[in-house]
Amino acid sequence: MSEVFEGYERQYCELSVNLSKKCNSAALLPLGDPRKLMISELAVGLDEADMLIRKMDLEARSLQPSLKAALLAKLREYKSDLNKLKREVKKLTSTSFDQTAHEALLESDVADGHAASSNQRERLTMSTERLNRSSDRIMESRRLALETEELGVSILEDLHQQRETLLHSHNKLHGVDEAIDKSKKILTSMSRRISRNKMIIGAVVAALVISIIIILYFKLSH
Repeated sequence: MSEVFEGYERQYCELSVNLSKKCNSAALLPLGDPRKLMISELAVGLDEADMLIRKMDLEARSLQPSLKAALLAKLREYKSDLNKLKREVKKLTSTSFDQTAHEALLESDVADGHAASSNQRERLTMSTERLNRSSDRIMESRRLALETEELGVSILEDLHQQRETLLHSHNKLHGVDEAIDKSKKILTSMSRRISRNKMIIGAVVAALVISIIIILYFKLSH
């Protein structure tokens, strides 16, 4: 297994355990600032866990196919656990927000002698709307960040596949070069053999010519 993946996995597992403990502790806390603080810490921890998941995903996709499949299967389990934890934190956040709005409304009623103050209700409504808009903007920013990182992972995966294709093509070209070298050696050897054969044939022809000349000489002499 990749040492880089193991390092990210170890960090994620430790963080996941801590987040689960904090989530359980936050559920037992009374509504108030301590609970809000712990929920904020949980949100930061969830972002860190998301980042580690994406790093593990990127590292797994850069490995050999046999190892990549096993690591991606493990990652799916981690993602499922993280999504479950996110739902629990969201539930805590929703409960805390509803209670805060309710308390603010009660305080407003008490301050006015339990009379319906339209101005304060309007301010409370506006504050609630601002909080909702801020929450929506934060969620949208996180969504865009996640989409950007997922796009980066996809691009890196494509680059990795292109690299493997280029390496495969390079190996094929290397094989063609070897075949060409072998062909050159064979042609050179054949050329040398042809040259030797020509020399042998020339020598035989020369010997025959000399023999004929000698024979004719002796015949003509007698």
